Amino acid sequence: MTKAYLIGQVTVNNPEGYSKYAQNVPSTLALHGGRYLVRGGNCTQLEGTAQGNRRVVIEFASREAAEAWYNSPEYQAILPHRLANSEGHIALVDGFEG
Repeated sequence: MTKAYLIGQVTVNNPEGYSKYAQNVPSTLALHGGRYLVRGGNCTQLEGTAQGNRRVVIEFASREAAEAWYNSPEYQAILPHRLANSEGHIALVDGFEG
């Protein structure tokens, strides 16, 4: 089974409102086996133009697990806090099996 990765580039416009989202995401990830590989941190843009000032990479056991998390009632209940308080570019990418 190929792992899957959610990759986000986000610009937070309202940190107070966004915090309601950020505080609750970890518990939703735990329900679906997701784990942060990157959550914020220092970033150096080496090429191109960044699509946000905050980076997130979340690992899932499979694409199905990632989609189940994203579409879950628990995540959908907090998603409006992110959408209302940030601009984001989010992608789901299959892992590489070499």
